Amino acid sequence: MKKLTSFLLSTIISLSSLAEVKLPAFFSDGMVMQQQTNANLWGTATPKKKVTVITGWNSQQYTTTADASGNWKLSVTTPTAGGPYEITFNDGKQTTLKNILIGELWICSGQSNMEMPMKGFKNQPIENANMDVLKSKNPNLRLFTVKRASKLEPQTDVTGEWYEATPASVYEFSATAYYFGKLVQETLDVPVGLICTAWGGSAAEAWMTEEWLKPFPGKKIPRTEADITSKNRTPTVLYNGMLHPLIGLSMRGVIWYQGEDNYDRAHTYADMFATLINGWRSEWKQGDFPFYYCQIAPYDYGIITEPGKEVINSAYLREAQAQVEHRVPNSGMAVLLDAGTRTGIHPKNKRTPGERLALLALNKTYHIEGISGDSPYYKSMEIKGDTAIISFERSPMWVNAPDGESKNFKIAGEDKVFHPAKAWIVRSKVHVKSEHVKKPVAVRYGFENYVDGDLFGGNGLPVSSFRTDYTFTPLQF
Repeated sequence: MKKLTSFLLSTIISLSSLAEVKLPAFFSDGMVMQQQTNANLWGTATPKKKVTVITGWNSQQYTTTADASGNWKLSVTTPTAGGPYEITFNDGKQTTLKNILIGELWICSGQSNMEMPMKGFKNQPIENANMDVLKSKNPNLRLFTVKRASKLEPQTDVTGEWYEATPASVYEFSATAYYFGKLVQETLDVPVGLICTAWGGSAAEAWMTEEWLKPFPGKKIPRTEADITSKNRTPTVLYNGMLHPLIGLSMRGVIWYQGEDNYDRAHTYADMFATLINGWRSEWKQGDFPFYYCQIAPYDYGIITEPGKEVINSAYLREAQAQVEHRVPNSGMAVLLDAGTRTGIHPKNKRTPGERLALLALNKTYHIEGISGDSPYYKSMEIKGDTAIISFERSPMWVNAPDGESKNFKIAGEDKVFHPAKAWIVRSKVHVKSEHVKKPVAVRYGFENYVDGDLFGGNGLPVSSFRTDYTFTPLQF
């Protein structure tokens, strides 16, 4: 009898816990919803009960019915940017969300250079953070940080809370994401929401599903907790814990800063990263939403050598990243070749990556004319005698360097031995030569772990490191 009583009591408690609408953490007071769209909302309620949603901006009523498990989902039509508004949810017991803004919503993801907050890491400050934090109060910029979560199975919710931008909240928020959102908000003059879901040191594989990783051999998928050998690198665990709960959230696009952990696996990264982007898009079911990402900044990783094989450095990973924007529609890469630190993997300058990501969004997504977010890109090489002549695309105002010369070029003959070269600009092209190479066959620019980029487009954006002696071959899936 006691067991039966206990069972009935636990059942009543379980049902009562569903006796009102429950929402994921990111549907809460202070949130930003994407403007001018059919915005998805979902949660739990009393099983089989009708759920009514009333939107404060137009007093429109929407209804759906919770399934046998209490799950429900619907979409509401959002207006142009504005607010604050309220949304009321009712399944017999009313829940009201307040201080909701309608505007532009972005997901911000990756590893430590995205996660790194404005307060910095220990012994690793953010440049000018103290003054920028002091002046950061902005009720039209809202911030949400997803708490770290490494999970074996896909989750339905995250831990986090919406905050208005104030010195206290900005101090704890992603610096790269903040500078991105600040510039977008100021330029568009509409509310902007940023959801940061990032974990330092994370591998790209951790943000992917088992299905997406099938073409890449050797990626062990965890089946038990014991298989999670690294909370931020084991395949699928961050997708499960920190991304899956967000999928379907109506938003504008994604910004991404990751790749440092994959630098020693560059030969698969272009295919893997393209697969990640396409996978996120396929599950989000929001079309080819914008996906803008940072090329990793130069840093002295050391070298990886194998007998009989070429020395590998992080320039190979930067090269792989550069391939992706040419293969994946509605994407763009912020080049950071001039913004690295030789002895630090976390550059203190986070304004530069954030604002370069914002330039991509403002030009490509919001179609602001007169600006560009694209760096010039290596196009072709012509040999004239002992000189290689390099041409670029995406450089309508040509290229430039301090005093008209770059210090970061190397040139090789048929022996493939690369020598430091003299490189000077003639109109739109770079001429490269070395007294040690009489018959050039290949040129490389900035193709080192660490380099201080010194070749720029007319828009002030740096040229990525590149090599002419390379043809990309996609993996055969």
